[in-house]
Amino acid sequence: MASPQGLKAPLEFGGPLGAAALMLLLPATALHLLLAARSGPARLLGPPAHLPGLSELWNPRVLLLLLTWLGLQAALYLLPARKVAEGLELKDKSRLRYPINGFQALMLTALLVGLGISAGLPLGALSEVLLPLAFVATLTTFIFSFLLYMKAQVAPASGLAPGGNSGNLIYDFFMGRELNPRIGFFDFKYFCELRPGLIGWVLINLALLLQETELRGSPSLAMWLVNGFQLLYVGDALWYEEAVLTTMDITHDGFGFMLAFGDLVWVPFTYSLQAQFLLYHPQPLGLPRALLICFINAVGYYIFRGANSQKNTFRQNPSDPSIAGLETIPTATGKRLLVSGWWGMVRHPNYLGDLIMALAWSLPCGVSHLLPYFYFFYFAALLVHREARDELQCLQKYGRAWHEYCQRVPYRIVPYIY
Repeated sequence: MASPQGLKAPLEFGGPLGAAALMLLLPATALHLLLAARSGPARLLGPPAHLPGLSELWNPRVLLLLLTWLGLQAALYLLPARKVAEGLELKDKSRLRYPINGFQALMLTALLVGLGISAGLPLGALSEVLLPLAFVATLTTFIFSFLLYMKAQVAPASGLAPGGNSGNLIYDFFMGRELNPRIGFFDFKYFCELRPGLIGWVLINLALLLQETELRGSPSLAMWLVNGFQLLYVGDALWYEEAVLTTMDITHDGFGFMLAFGDLVWVPFTYSLQAQFLLYHPQPLGLPRALLICFINAVGYYIFRGANSQKNTFRQNPSDPSIAGLETIPTATGKRLLVSGWWGMVRHPNYLGDLIMALAWSLPCGVSHLLPYFYFFYFAALLVHREARDELQCLQKYGRAWHEYCQRVPYRIVPYIY
C-alpha cells in the first residue's frame, strides 16, 4: 500500500461520491431502523410509517446526556490500567502505548448504573429517547470528525493514514487523515473503538429490558437471551481488548467520519435493534427453541474465541505449547502464516463465528419480520468487504507466501461455500 509520502493509495467506497453518499445513507439508515422497530408494521424495507419533525429529533437535554456519557467513559479511560500495552511499530519506528482497562470501565459502569437504579434512576426511560439520542450523536459525530480533520492538518507526515490523504476534502473527511489522533496519552480512535459505543450498546439493551419489565411485569425469555448473548460479546471484546491493537482499524485506517460514526452511532443504535424490536413486538419463545438458540450462539462463540485466541497467541509467542504443533508457512517478512488449526479450516474463521453469533442474536425475535435480521445481513456484507480488504493487505505484505496460503486454504469464511 502506498504511503502518504509516496504514491496515493487507491480510493475505496466509490471515491468522493461514494463517501458523500455513505455520509447521508448511514445516518438515514440508523434513524430508519429506530423508527421501524417501534412502528406497528416493523418493515425493514419501504418508507417509515412516520417521519419525525425536528422537535422529535432535537432535545438539548438529550445532548447533555450524551456528553455526560462520553465524559464518564473518558474519565474511566484515564484511570490507572491493569496493563499498558504497546501498539505495532509506526512509520517513524515508534510504538504508541495504550491503557488496557476497557473491562474495568465496563465493570465500573455497571456498578454506577446499579447504584443509580437502586437510588431510583429511571433507566428504562432511555428507551423513549433513542431517536433524539441517535440524532444528537450523529450531529456530534459530524462536528467531532471536522475537528479530527482540522487536527490532521498539523500532524506530521509519519502520523498520516495510508488511505485518508487523497487530497479530496470529502473523501479524506470520511476516511480520516490521521492514523492515531491523540492529545497527550488520550488516543481518540482507540477510545472510541471499544468504550462509549460498545458499553452504550449494553446499556441500551438493559434499558429496553427494564422498560419491558415495567410494561409487562417481567422481561421475556427472548429479551433475556438477546441481552445475555450481546453482553457476552461486549465483555469478550473488552476482556481481550489488547487484541484490537493489531486490527486493521487501528493499524491502517485513519480516524475520520467512517470509524467515528460506526463507533458512536452505528454500534449502539443499530446493534441493539433486536432488543428494540422485542420491546414493541414481543415474541413467544419456548424453552426447547431457546436451548437450541443458546447452542447456536455457543458454537459461534466457540469458533470466534478459539480462532482469535489461537491467532493472538501465535502473534505474541509462536513457541507457546498450545500452538507449537501447528503448521506454518514462512514469509519474506520473517513472519510465518498459520496454515492449520482454526486458520487451516478457512482464512477467516473468526468471521465465521461472528456470523453464527449474529444469527443467534436474531432468532429470539422469531421469523415473522425481516427487521431483526438486518444485523445479520448487514454484518455478512461487512465481513465480505472486510475480508477483501484484509486479503489485499496480506497479499501486498506477504506476496508469494499469501498465494500459497490461499491455495492451501481455498475457502474464505464458510467452509465449502465461500
